[in-house]
Amino acid sequence: MTLTILGLGPGDPDLLTRQAWDALSGAHEVYLRTRRHPCVPDLPAGPIYHSFDDLYDIAGSFEAVYTAIVDRILERLGQGASVVYAVPGDPLVAETAAVRLLAVCRDKNIQTRVVHGVSFIEPALALLGVDAAGGLQLLDALEVASAYHPPINPDFPALLAQLYSRAVASDVKLTLMNQYPDQHPVTLIHAAGTVEARIEQLPLYEIDRRAVDHLTSLYVPRFAAEAASVTSFEGFQNTMAHLRAPEGCPWDREQTHKSLVQYLFEEAYEFADAVESGDAAKIREELGDLLLQVVFHAQVAVEEGEFHMAEVIRTIDDKLKRRHPHVWGDVDVEGSPERVTANWNAIKVAERRANGEPEQGLLDGVPRSMPALAQAHEYDRRAAKVGFDWGDAEGVVAKVHEELNELLAARSDAERRSELGDLLFVVAVWGRWLGIEPEAALREANRRFYARFSYIERRARELGRNLTDMTLDEMEALWGEAKRNGVGV
Repeated sequence: MTLTILGLGPGDPDLLTRQAWDALSGAHEVYLRTRRHPCVPDLPAGPIYHSFDDLYDIAGSFEAVYTAIVDRILERLGQGASVVYAVPGDPLVAETAAVRLLAVCRDKNIQTRVVHGVSFIEPALALLGVDAAGGLQLLDALEVASAYHPPINPDFPALLAQLYSRAVASDVKLTLMNQYPDQHPVTLIHAAGTVEARIEQLPLYEIDRRAVDHLTSLYVPRFAAEAASVTSFEGFQNTMAHLRAPEGCPWDREQTHKSLVQYLFEEAYEFADAVESGDAAKIREELGDLLLQVVFHAQVAVEEGEFHMAEVIRTIDDKLKRRHPHVWGDVDVEGSPERVTANWNAIKVAERRANGEPEQGLLDGVPRSMPALAQAHEYDRRAAKVGFDWGDAEGVVAKVHEELNELLAARSDAERRSELGDLLFVVAVWGRWLGIEPEAALREANRRFYARFSYIERRARELGRNLTDMTLDEMEALWGEAKRNGVGV
């Protein structure tokens, strides 16, 4: 009882190997994954040829087809027969059922033999004029189609096998567009390894508008046009590691987690400014600066023997999936964002208990280094959730007046400092009652002040005046002019 898995080559009968021909000639029965392969009519006479084409018609998915193929062949092997299973190309190139069969037979101590064939890769590369040693990535189009983001390093080219249909091509296109521009140049490879082989160059967005079939594959070149450009996360990590290397930058080499923290804050605020501006180019640039800080800290950690970037990614990915059981599990949140938040918090509490961490207070999860006004808002918001709040907005307004009066009555610097803090805190509470996020409101006020004061400076220069020589009334007149002209709005 032996399972022979045999490769039929890409389609041209002349590319069928002598070993494959001999194995087929000596077989009593041969199970073809599909008869829809150009070399099938020219296979040696003698064996009884069966196929699994009927499964493609009745199964609901390719996964179901592969499972059924494995089950049928194992059933035949269980009857004591030796089986020859023949697949297009090579058995170990984009042949899911073949790989599964080999694994199952290994577990069951069933003897196996693999007869290799010429895959679609070699003739495809010849058509493209591409060397596989240039970092070529090989993927199954069906796996890419089922993903949300392509598992492709964009610094290197990729070859996607089995672009079966326009439906698959459409799903592949949508996945690839999560990483590549719509106009990214790609190449459809038709019938590689047959006399009808041809290539078709086109932009990515058009791949599902062309005729494709089971002999179509897709070539995706590297993202960046310039060889020195880096577009992948891994490539950027290499850039950072180079900066920290002995032959790198002296300033970058001397940085530590502690020395870098200030830059992380600065970049976060600059990113927030870019978002406020609505300028996509600025958002892209500042997001890159923010990413630099993450990669910088990770490289420092690698050199200190603390952890690797892969562990950072694994930790946050595991956390996201663990805290979204309604996405990666069977929890029903009934489409309610509030239910999602409540479930998230409950999972966090359970995780802390499982890790033996002390019970946290309601306010303990608020970062200590958070901007003070935003921190006040978050403290108040969490306390209000459990009922620690005023009964109505009038009570909050009365408290604002009370704190203002206490500030006015304060006699020492320490008292004034304390009362000013209380006033600012209760103003943050008032913001919640008004449905206004106080940190955002203050940022907007700062932006208006900046714009209008800058207007005063500009108008003063136009009038040939120095601000230091202008009276308050003159400056206030220009401030009013700025407001009337809509500056800062």
